[in-house]
Amino acid sequence: MKILFLDQSGKPGGAELCLLDIAKPYRDRCLVALLADGPFRDLLEQHQIPVQVLSSEGIQVRKDSGWRQGFGSLAQLLPLITQVVQLSRNYDLIYANTQKALVVGALAAWLSRRPLVYHLHDILSPDHFSSMNRRLAVTLANRFASLVIANSEASQTAFIAAGGRAELTQVIYNGFEPQIYQSSNAEAVQLRQQLGLEGQFVVGHFSRLSPWKGQHVLLEALAHCPQDVMALFVGDALFGEQQYVEQLHQQVNALGLQKRVRFLGFRSDVVTLMKSCDLIAHTSTAPEPFGRVIVEAMLCGKPVVAAKSGGAIELITPEVDGWLATPGNPQQLAAVINLCRNQPERSSAIAHHAQIQASQRFNLDIINQKIAQLLGQTLARVPQV
Repeated sequence: MKILFLDQSGKPGGAELCLLDIAKPYRDRCLVALLADGPFRDLLEQHQIPVQVLSSEGIQVRKDSGWRQGFGSLAQLLPLITQVVQLSRNYDLIYANTQKALVVGALAAWLSRRPLVYHLHDILSPDHFSSMNRRLAVTLANRFASLVIANSEASQTAFIAAGGRAELTQVIYNGFEPQIYQSSNAEAVQLRQQLGLEGQFVVGHFSRLSPWKGQHVLLEALAHCPQDVMALFVGDALFGEQQYVEQLHQQVNALGLQKRVRFLGFRSDVVTLMKSCDLIAHTSTAPEPFGRVIVEAMLCGKPVVAAKSGGAIELITPEVDGWLATPGNPQQLAAVINLCRNQPERSSAIAHHAQIQASQRFNLDIINQKIAQLLGQTLARVPQV
């Protein structure tokens, strides 16, 4: 099975990291075609996965764009579609990993008569996408895709609610390699010392800085916690959201949290940083399609509290392998933080249970086997050219 993967981004977000893991078994018979250049290309090359950048500029359409912006991007789309049609002649199927990749891949699949698989990493709802983007994604998937892989039941439900064909969809959670999250605790202790975190109860937040990721909710919750509770933010702004970063710093000053908050920006030592924390917080104010950071926290053996919406509800059973708090409710979040601070043995036991369950439930080898089986079935039922 030879696969042409398509992805819109040169930056390694959650969808791109998922694609990286899926492409690894096919590295000798696949190509990842990127619609924009960036660090993701370097990451693919580091894993010996063939990659080709199709454009020097990303498609100028955003999630909130309307029909005018959509039609205005046609001049960019046509050359990309032509390239993908030519490339697809050497592959059995086209695998669109993002929504912009779906637009290009759907038309290229139709022209090249190759089956199309769409991996849905988003919740197609007004919280995340404009009406134009939702309608376009559903229409193209319904008309041209032979299979839609949803990364959670929440993503699947939203797709169907937006008009997507239920019979096209299969839910496959993201896969992870448990061994990657097994760095030594000694490294975490050393890092705590380097960062001056001794004697503190550290709540870690790992995400790009964005209003819907809810860093401001954690800051508000921090104001309802004892003085030895501090927050560690790992990540930075993307997509022109620098104004939100300034608002966060203003909020820190207004709440008098200057000594209890650290902004570390983007880091490569995420696993060690997670292990350096006492609790990982996920605070998205809009439904999360999946929530990679939740599973990563579990695999690191750390307690995790997540916003009670979207895919997070599927990942956490409250009081069994983590906690859930109402999105945008700092009082509930603070209550969980204080519980974990005051009952370390209980939170540690829950984290240990979650680690074992996550290692089995989200094991990359098992996930990739499921995807390979679905792709094989798709090829078998689609007439070959």
